[in-house]
Amino acid sequence: MTTILLVEDDERISEPLIRVLGSEGFEVIHAATGSDGMAAVLGRRPDLMLLDLTLPDIDGLDVCRRVREDRPEMPIIMLTARADEMDVIVGLGAGADDYVPKPFRLAELVARIRARLRIAQAAHQMPRELVGGPLRVNTESRRAYLDEEELALTSKEFDLLALLMSKPDATFTREQIMSTVWDEKYWGSTRTLDTHVSTLRKKIGDYSDPPTLIVTIRGVGFRFEG
Repeated sequence: MTTILLVEDDERISEPLIRVLGSEGFEVIHAATGSDGMAAVLGRRPDLMLLDLTLPDIDGLDVCRRVREDRPEMPIIMLTARADEMDVIVGLGAGADDYVPKPFRLAELVARIRARLRIAQAAHQMPRELVGGPLRVNTESRRAYLDEEELALTSKEFDLLALLMSKPDATFTREQIMSTVWDEKYWGSTRTLDTHVSTLRKKIGDYSDPPTLIVTIRGVGFRFEG
């Protein structure tokens, strides 16, 4: 049975959510504090974590950063009333895979949970190590290296790079990338993809014009040519 760790101190949110997740076939571990949540990550090894940002003892961002060090492969979905664009950016930068603002619809949250679990399962099926040009990616530890120097990648940047490197010289359409890395079909615009590609190119040293590692296929998508 898939186990979900819910780190949420508000009983008005946690109680109905536990009931719904249980009815959907998930085993739910509940922690009301950040410290209890981190202990549960190590002790119970959940498959996914739902993490509130406003906790009574430790800020959710700090919890996310610490958990990500111990469980780099575990999906983390943040639940928070902080819905400003900068908060989203900071949350994803701390290692979260998704960000759900409160109040949220339970059906949508369940759909997001299943999407993140599908993506995590797909990642398990990738080779343990991907190598291309000066880059080396370890999909198990979720670490990437440029000329053996570790790169500081966000969760989405890592997923994007690993996907492109999983099939060198194969072109991934924008729709394929969005559905695999983000699994967000309702976004419509793929501007976020362009932003992530641009940032990723800078981090992997793909400075040439046009870039030679992550190549843009105009009107279609991107491919890795390392």
